[in-house]
Amino acid sequence: MKKKQLTSFDDLPLIMTVEDLAPILGVGKGTVYELVRCGRIKSLRIGTQIRILKQELIQFLESSTPQVS
Repeated sequence: MKKKQLTSFDDLPLIMTVEDLAPILGVGKGTVYELVRCGRIKSLRIGTQIRILKQELIQFLESSTPQVS
């Protein structure tokens, strides 16, 4: 994915890699891998590669409850 300022869900690509998703969520790749591994973000595996669909990211964001530290 090209580095571009995202301002809405419409700006997201239909399919993202873990590397694409990490800066969108503002977390590291390890955190994204963990969210995928535990099933909080649904993903597709193509061989050894992980792909996250835009609709799954939106569903994750809409269903996540904010956590206050």
